[in-house]
Amino acid sequence: MTYRACIVVPVYNHGAGVTALIQEVAPLGLQTILVDDASDSDCRGILKDLVKSFAWVHLIEHSKNLGKGGAVLSGLREALDRGFSHALQIDADGQHDVGDIPDFVSISQQHPEAMVTGRPLYDASVPKGRRFARYLTHFWVWIETLSFEIKDSMCGFRVYPLNVVVPLSRRVRLGRRMDFDPEVLVRLCWEGVPIISRPTRVVYPKDGQSHFRLWEDNWLITCMHVRLVLGMFVRAPGLLLRRARAGRAADGSESSRLGTP
Repeated sequence: MTYRACIVVPVYNHGAGVTALIQEVAPLGLQTILVDDASDSDCRGILKDLVKSFAWVHLIEHSKNLGKGGAVLSGLREALDRGFSHALQIDADGQHDVGDIPDFVSISQQHPEAMVTGRPLYDASVPKGRRFARYLTHFWVWIETLSFEIKDSMCGFRVYPLNVVVPLSRRVRLGRRMDFDPEVLVRLCWEGVPIISRPTRVVYPKDGQSHFRLWEDNWLITCMHVRLVLGMFVRAPGLLLRRARAGRAADGSESSRLGTP
């Protein structure tokens, strides 16, 4: 399939943020799919105005809120239906550095079979509680994959190879809310999809609006990790064999480079 990338943006009551985002990505010339996850009337109006103003912006509307994961999946499926091979997901809340998009896409073009995901570089704006929770999830992800291949499992700035992730989403019911981001990475890793991490600056705007539900989403994430740990035990022999083969291949490559037998 010819490499063809677009942008997918899940939106839930981020009218001001998504407007700024669209203005920033305009020079990139990438088709953009906005997924309105049942926002309020003000945000819906803003999204409709953006579609009218920019021919390269497309809109999907949910009649009820499905959660971030559900919105992203809608966008990825729409992107594949429109003939795109890859989709760059970026959030609408202003946390991500739009200036990094060209580099993310370039890496993806060089490695079209891979999943390219951001590894956040935080400034002082990140809440300490958020940072601790992320490290806790990373710890479980490393156990679930029996590797350190996934450097950060929760960053919502990433490029998906659509010919892999969309079929996966049809075979397996992935998490539909904040549990989606880490689960889809773990399952792609299980599928043998290479995970490439790219450092990227992440900020938490002072007037930013978070839709993370403390108790509900933490419960969903906990249940997700239980399922994935159980799934890891079933896949452990294959995962360990893959790691051993990769290690031997790396050793062989190094020996060839050094000219040793």
